[in-house]
Amino acid sequence: MNLRWLFRMTRWAQSPPSEKRIRFFFAVLAICLTLLAIEHFIGWPDILTPNSTRGRMWQTN
Repeated sequence: MNLRWLFRMTRWAQSPPSEKRIRFFFAVLAICLTLLAIEHFIGWPDILTPNSTRGRMWQTN
């Protein structure tokens, strides 16, 4: 483990994040997991999938 990470962990242990920040983190995590579950069980809508551009972006004639 890098010495820098040990210093960061020490600083974090001495002054832990506030309850508001922890709630914010878990709210963002819940939103991400909800979107992941929706994508896994329902699927990704076709309208949100961009067209495949294999090769060049602009074709010249």
